[in-house]
Amino acid sequence: MRRVKGDRAVNMLVSVQPNLSAASDEVLVALARQRDEAAVRVLVRRYNRRLYRIARSVLGNDAEAEDAVQEAHINAFAALDRFRGDSSFATWITRIAVNAALARARRKRPTVPLDEPRMSARVIAFPSTEFNPEQTMAQSQVRVLLEQVVEELPAPFRTVFVMRDVEGMSVEETAQHLALKPATVKTRLHRARRMMREALAERAASTLPELFPFAGARCERMADHVIAVLRARGWGKAG
Repeated sequence: MRRVKGDRAVNMLVSVQPNLSAASDEVLVALARQRDEAAVRVLVRRYNRRLYRIARSVLGNDAEAEDAVQEAHINAFAALDRFRGDSSFATWITRIAVNAALARARRKRPTVPLDEPRMSARVIAFPSTEFNPEQTMAQSQVRVLLEQVVEELPAPFRTVFVMRDVEGMSVEETAQHLALKPATVKTRLHRARRMMREALAERAASTLPELFPFAGARCERMADHVIAVLRARGWGKAG
């Protein structure tokens, strides 16, 4: 697909690819700058799960994480004209969400030392070593178990684990978002994995990509709310 500069590029790309859900972030951001609500909805849906997982890893609470993601979306689209493209849109909005979650965490609880993790004494047991796949829990039950074990990780280790192993972000990306040294990210990830291994059987790892889903009606509700707030701020679609 040949690229053309300016608004003509956006119009041309969208006319060739009318399905916005398949459009690149670059095209969607350009459309969103023109106050195109459909493009905003696609971007919200595209990054809801990543932002929610990361915010929840910081806050450890569904409602707080959802509020942080909502705040991040609204702040990002309200300030979209300040996005210069020095980094990817994914990196930019992820950083906004991390900051929103960390700010909420600071307001909600006192500072906790980051270097001394304490795991819950509760033991989560799997069936005996004579493992029969046909007799194990349903995948959804295993996912719930994994979520519980991830939840027990101390917050600094949980956040690194979610960003690296669940979201697949690089060491450098994770370090940048959390304002840490790459070596610290590696250390925390190693310790998080070790704590996970102590609580879970290796066979449960295959369900990691399904942790903390954020989709369906919940995802659409988030997009609806973001659009409603932007409209209330006079952000409506350009004529």
